Amino acid sequence: MPTYTAPLREYRFLLKDVLDIGRYSNLPTFSDAPLDLIDQVLEEGAKFCEGVLAPLNKVGDEHGCKRADDGSVTTPPGFKDAYKQLTAAGWPGLTSDPTYGGQGLPHIVGLAWNEMVSSANMAFGMYPGLSHGAYAAIHSHGSDELKQTYLPKLVTGEWTGTMNLTEPHCGTDLGLLRTKAIPQADGSYRITGQKIFISAGEHDLAPNIIHLVIARIEGAPAGTKGISLFIVPKFILDKDGNPGKRNGVVCGAIEEKMGIHGNSTCVLNYDDAVGYLVGQENKGLAAMFTMMNVARLGVGLQGLSQSEVAYQNAVAYAKDRLQMRSITGAKNPNGPADPIIVHPDVRRMLMDAKAFNEGARAFAFWTAIHGDLLHTSPDEKVREKADDYMALMTPVIKSYLTDKGFANATNCQQIFGGHGYIEEHGMSQFVRDARITQIYEGTNGIQALDLVGRKLGANGGRAIFAFFNEMDDFIHNHEDDAELKEFVDALKDVKAQLQDGTMWLMQNGMTNFDNAGAASHDYLNLFGITALTYMWTLQAKAAFAAKKNGGAADPYFDTKLTTGRYFLARTLPDAAAHLAKVKTGAGPVMALAADAF
Repeated sequence: MPTYTAPLREYRFLLKDVLDIGRYSNLPTFSDAPLDLIDQVLEEGAKFCEGVLAPLNKVGDEHGCKRADDGSVTTPPGFKDAYKQLTAAGWPGLTSDPTYGGQGLPHIVGLAWNEMVSSANMAFGMYPGLSHGAYAAIHSHGSDELKQTYLPKLVTGEWTGTMNLTEPHCGTDLGLLRTKAIPQADGSYRITGQKIFISAGEHDLAPNIIHLVIARIEGAPAGTKGISLFIVPKFILDKDGNPGKRNGVVCGAIEEKMGIHGNSTCVLNYDDAVGYLVGQENKGLAAMFTMMNVARLGVGLQGLSQSEVAYQNAVAYAKDRLQMRSITGAKNPNGPADPIIVHPDVRRMLMDAKAFNEGARAFAFWTAIHGDLLHTSPDEKVREKADDYMALMTPVIKSYLTDKGFANATNCQQIFGGHGYIEEHGMSQFVRDARITQIYEGTNGIQALDLVGRKLGANGGRAIFAFFNEMDDFIHNHEDDAELKEFVDALKDVKAQLQDGTMWLMQNGMTNFDNAGAASHDYLNLFGITALTYMWTLQAKAAFAAKKNGGAADPYFDTKLTTGRYFLARTLPDAAAHLAKVKTGAGPVMALAADAF
């Protein structure tokens, strides 16, 4: 049976030593969340994830969700009780607005909590995760009446939420949607159509499900300009605000999936269902993107989470499994063979995962701080930069963290050999669950196009140049720091490579859009490596400082520095290859005629 231990020491190092969140104690949300309180919250969260959710991960994979003839869905054994414990402890409202019953903690605390949940049980975590996305969309775009009606129940987790975009004939190209909305005299709408791939679309965890559905109002413009967003509750509320009559939405099927079997991914059929407009007519895509951006950051975190839990189990196995002798002489002379962790190739796979996990987690936390500043800082310039960074980093976090997370889960499975391919040790589930993260909420190819086609040029390139300037300032301020030199030099080099690739795209992408499309994947990977190099430089600075301030005897900081040096030696060189591929442009990619494939 696989196990999971929350990386609480990593969280404290990032929050205290790297990000120094105490400096934000004068800002809303942070003022009521000193580090000691955050530690206590995360410690309790770790107990719940390790003790309740992790043991159900394999159960959910084996049993899956069951649909009855009437369209009702039963979740795997134990999920319903675990969800009751989740809501009773108040976890769904951790970072939500206190106006609607939330606890109002910084979003960065929610990020750590969500990583633990996803590592322990990714399929289960999608139920409250989608609900929070629905909360965010209604909170940002809903009328006061809609907020008062739906947000308190979503915040407590008493009701859950979904996001309904995809239809059988359209995924990314939402302008092709056919679901229609017909206005009614009472101000409501009647929604008719079919949605597919709807995570948590039907289940038995909560008495009501609040579907957020995009549809086209009769007579609306074609394409994305005619999309509106609607709340369609599973049960229409009665005059007292409680679930009453069943609405015209039914689960027609549960998708047969490669992984995340514990989550009910549904085909939902809407037949004259009652819906309520969120925001303005024909402005639904902007409202839905509030939810999608929350989801995309969450999906990036899922990639990291599967890499982390797979790594933890692979380390335990590598220390225990005896096979062959070390090529430099026996390391376990009293046993029949050496543990496989002595072998360099096993070490390579473990170190790849460890260096990624710690760098990617720092990147996610660093980005989350900007998300908090966007909503709490009184400084307009700080909020502007935070908004720019959130837009710029979201496709990178979603794509880079899920691509590498899946690769690491696969490599950790490889460490088990044949035992990783059978189900006994649970490694197959981590691989299968991780695979969807590269696909949903916008495939990683779409994320790369979004980065290159929209985010780089937005506001005249303001966000990317701010990122360059931030790295330049760090390099300038630390170029004489002898102990940090190898990290600063590495950051200087890779920042120059990313800047080179950016300028190439700006010069060549607009003259031939295929150049941008062909370069987008490698450019995003170059960006990801640059971001993680910056994160490792920040972590190295913090580790050196901690060693000087009483931590010299703590092996944690030396381990941190050794892991960072591994990243510089073994991952950073990939940046040059990605830059070279960016500069090949569209020629080699588009050279073959379609009928030559």
